[in-house]
Amino acid sequence: MRDPMRVSTRVIILFAILASLFSFAKFSQCEESVWAGPNQYIHACYSDLPALFSERAFGKGEWVFNGVEEAAEYPALQGVIMWATAKVSPSGPVGYFNFSAILIALLFIASAVLVYRIKPDNALVYTLAPTGILALFINWDLWAIVTTLLAIYWFDRKEELASAAILGVSIATKFFPIVLLIPIAIIFIRRHEMKRGIQYLAISLGTFSVINIPFALTTPTGWWRFYDLNLHREADWGSIWYALSVFGVNLTHINYLSILTLLIGILAVAIFLLQTRETLSLAESSIFIFTVLMTVSKVYSPQYVLWLTPLVILAIKDKRDLSWFWFWQSAEVIYHFAIWQHLALLTGAQFGLSVKLYAVATLFRIAAAIALALALARRHRSGGLLALRYWPELPI
Repeated sequence: MRDPMRVSTRVIILFAILASLFSFAKFSQCEESVWAGPNQYIHACYSDLPALFSERAFGKGEWVFNGVEEAAEYPALQGVIMWATAKVSPSGPVGYFNFSAILIALLFIASAVLVYRIKPDNALVYTLAPTGILALFINWDLWAIVTTLLAIYWFDRKEELASAAILGVSIATKFFPIVLLIPIAIIFIRRHEMKRGIQYLAISLGTFSVINIPFALTTPTGWWRFYDLNLHREADWGSIWYALSVFGVNLTHINYLSILTLLIGILAVAIFLLQTRETLSLAESSIFIFTVLMTVSKVYSPQYVLWLTPLVILAIKDKRDLSWFWFWQSAEVIYHFAIWQHLALLTGAQFGLSVKLYAVATLFRIAAAIALALALARRHRSGGLLALRYWPELPI
């Protein structure tokens, strides 16, 4: 029997267009004030697009990685996208935002089609998710999300060379997707295909390196700014570390602690993926590694939910788990408004959200994401301590 939630590609495209239009209406409220002052937080229409256009070198017509403070704090290809878009968009931050929003909307539609190709039964839910409307035009993340979904799509269809190359492109755009190499390696281990696994990793990392080397050689200071910022930044907005500090839990050496907890989380996910009775597809397993990353990172920007939403949709195997999806979406919606209302208070608004209530919203969001991941994980029966029996049988 045909699933009632499965629709045609045209319906998916239609709903993705409608979601993009609703999102644009939300963000365009700030156009009159050019996204300045507490108004952008009160109306939850803040966007990095016009903000960085006004503050970084690429908005002045210069190369995106020129200077120190004026260099874009993004990976190589993301910087190129920011710079190239500024070159062809109408002048000024408003023109830049509007032109960039058109491109991002097209990418969102493409992401919806890819989700439909991978898991058609749940694709409509992706276009209906409120977090997409709320966060779509905050940043340039959709440029990397689409290539990540394409890497997952090709990998699950055994087109591994193309998948490896496009994943390298995705890592060079936003860097988050590098964690996908963990479940990918585990899938090859479970298939006893170590040679192909090594080839995949080599192509992905090789593509990433080839893209980055020219930037590292020509504008090393600007190119390195992204990596330096993330290596040395303190606990920032949205992170569990910042929320804990609000309640007096002031942990030291956050840089080391975040790396340690990330490694512990990766180990836990690896053990889980090695012990499932059936080898999970990359589409199904990717949400677990991304949840760990977003939980222990030193910052959680509101647009990060755009990464998690399609991955959750791809990981859902049982329709009963859609209730967990909507519960998590509710937590993300609460967080979305909490961060902006707190920032409104800090920037001089007459009303807003206190730091403790903001920290509560942060912890609630994190708890909801973990609960969702656990709910999805329980659908995959464990096959026992399977990890122990793989290693002796790995033919190189």
